[in-house]
Amino acid sequence: MDLGKVLACVLFSLFLQAGSSQSPGTDSVFNCCEGDILFLLDSSGSVSSFEFSHMLSFLSELVLPFSLGPEQVGVSLLQVGTEPHLEFGFGTYSTQQGLQEALSRTKQLGGDTNTEAALIFAKEWVLKQGVTGGARPGLPRVLVWLTDGVEPGDVQGPMAELRDKGVAVLVVSTGRGNYQVLSDVVSPPAEDHLYFVDIEDMSIITEDLRNAIIRIILAERLQVRDISSTSAVLHWRPVLSGTGYYDIRFGPIYSSQAGPGGGPGTKPGTGPGHYQRITRPAFSISAQLTHLRPDTTYNITLIPVSNLEFYNKLSTLFTTHAESEAMQSPAQVTVSESTVNSVRVSWGPLQPDLVHSYQVEYSALPTGKLHVVTVSNRQNSTVLANLLPDTQYLVTVSARYSSGKEKAMSVKVCTQEIFPALADLRLTTTGSDSVQLRWRGSADGLRGYWVTWEHEFVHSAAQRSTLYLPPHLLSTTLTNVPPNARVCVSPVYKSARGEGLCCTAHFSSDFWTTTSYWSILFSNLLLTQPQCPGARGCSSARKMWS
Repeated sequence: MDLGKVLACVLFSLFLQAGSSQSPGTDSVFNCCEGDILFLLDSSGSVSSFEFSHMLSFLSELVLPFSLGPEQVGVSLLQVGTEPHLEFGFGTYSTQQGLQEALSRTKQLGGDTNTEAALIFAKEWVLKQGVTGGARPGLPRVLVWLTDGVEPGDVQGPMAELRDKGVAVLVVSTGRGNYQVLSDVVSPPAEDHLYFVDIEDMSIITEDLRNAIIRIILAERLQVRDISSTSAVLHWRPVLSGTGYYDIRFGPIYSSQAGPGGGPGTKPGTGPGHYQRITRPAFSISAQLTHLRPDTTYNITLIPVSNLEFYNKLSTLFTTHAESEAMQSPAQVTVSESTVNSVRVSWGPLQPDLVHSYQVEYSALPTGKLHVVTVSNRQNSTVLANLLPDTQYLVTVSARYSSGKEKAMSVKVCTQEIFPALADLRLTTTGSDSVQLRWRGSADGLRGYWVTWEHEFVHSAAQRSTLYLPPHLLSTTLTNVPPNARVCVSPVYKSARGEGLCCTAHFSSDFWTTTSYWSILFSNLLLTQPQCPGARGCSSARKMWS
């Protein structure tokens, strides 16, 4: 038997003993990654059997530490010969034992070195995502080409197409191949993805090549989100299946400039052993981290604990926000429900974990007395009462943070005017189609009177007539008034109308004058809320009337 084959068998038996299960021996690789790796192996006649066995041994050692499976790493082997031959696909093996046995059974093809055909086959089938037997959608894909470097062929075009489709290309050459061609086909940077090595010394590049692959398919299994100055949320991909628990430990670490006395990213007296510890059941996928320090870097470790299987611990770093960045409240202050003597002030967002209380200060402009209201840190609005009508106020909402700092925001608000209703209305018919109106009314801020008349059975705009009168007039005569018309008078103030009164005009057929007197509440006049300042700060409130 060929000496090389004997050595290969010995090496494979050793690897099978070490890799019969998902061995935890290499902590940095086990359970680290998620992606699909295709090995393109030169199996042509230009490669000696000795070289071929060394390449297989190298592959076996390279992939041994990876965890295989649906949510782990997929490995496929495509041999290059006269025609490409797919030895096994990505989903074929989910254990190291099965993968290592498959590698030990791999036979050399011989024949021509038709790398171009193999690359086309890889592009259209093996590395194509979403097709049966192809790569998994949404995950990184890696092509590792092992070649003796002899007559690589016209591979630059197919390799460029693969790179354009998101495939990372790495090359290992065991001969004196064309450096320019090989450096062109690998994904940048070439110094990390192109390896020249003697066939007998391939083991010296195993760790470097494995690390290069890991950098591409490293899975973000542990993520820290929703980071504030005092809290964060840890998320992880579940690995436990019904039993066990997650052991979570986190604590501050010193920055590179910090020492025992504190410094950037730390507080004085913080040591690496000053950790908090929490546990979560097996079905959990997240945990709230609280009581953190602002502007501090934390190391967090997640350890899945199970009596059934060993799982590697996962660690990551994150930095809490500076307190000034976390002080968001109040970011907005709004006004609503304004009346003649009250207004509601609202603010947000609430930050009960950071804010101790809110303080609302308000005073009439320009020199009114200052009033102060203290509000709970879980309350986002309050009603300011006993205000003066038709007055502009300056309102300031201040968030008092637990750290002693404050953040404030001010707005101007205004109360509504007082709109006295019309005191009296008399309607006297003076002919077959004319009426005389008289009323009483005189109030501060009165701008005039709005008179309208309309037939009570007709509601089209063409049948309605209106008249605006100055404030000193307390009577008017209307002509061409239709029978049974409803006549209304309402006072007009600087920002809205007050409540008016209405009467119905009844005309006698023999032209005898009749007099009607009604005082009816004009109920369909609706007041809206003032929203912006006018005279003395309140001119934008409007009265909607139909």
